[in-house]
Amino acid sequence: MSQALDTLRHEHDAILSTLKILRCMAERALQGNADAGAIAALLGFLQEFVDKCHHGKEEGLLFPALQRAGRQGELVGELTAEHEQGRALVGALRQASTPVLDAEAFAAAAEAYAEFLERHIDKENDVLFPQAEQALGADELEALQRAFADFELQVIGQGRHEELHDLLHRWKAAYLG
Repeated sequence: MSQALDTLRHEHDAILSTLKILRCMAERALQGNADAGAIAALLGFLQEFVDKCHHGKEEGLLFPALQRAGRQGELVGELTAEHEQGRALVGALRQASTPVLDAEAFAAAAEAYAEFLERHIDKENDVLFPQAEQALGADELEALQRAFADFELQVIGQGRHEELHDLLHRWKAAYLG
């Protein structure tokens, strides 16, 4: 596996951890023990890390590389549409949590988003990435890794990726033990 695709897989692992935390927050909300500040921060994380950073790399760099290689047109279109669907589901989470938390709506939206994103990640890990490994040469994959680093600097800024991972580790300790 290339370093570029390993980067995306590592981000998928972080996203899957985030979904566990989201489910825990939803359960606490149903029990009347919601932390509105933590929920808002997690939704910000989903928007910044999952969508802006991770999906941004896929949509802006990986998918175009695959299309230039003449591969994965239908799959890329399907995954791009799923990214849009994910954005809508995060919108439902925001709507259920602001201005006043509706615990039942939030829990339902959290489960819908988590289930959706788990299936999406499986499709990328099991189908897209192996196909990308075959379709793209070593030089192009190395160029993608460099482009990912440049993308992060431009889109989220120096050191922000690490800050987001630190935040995730704090949530894991607080919510998952």
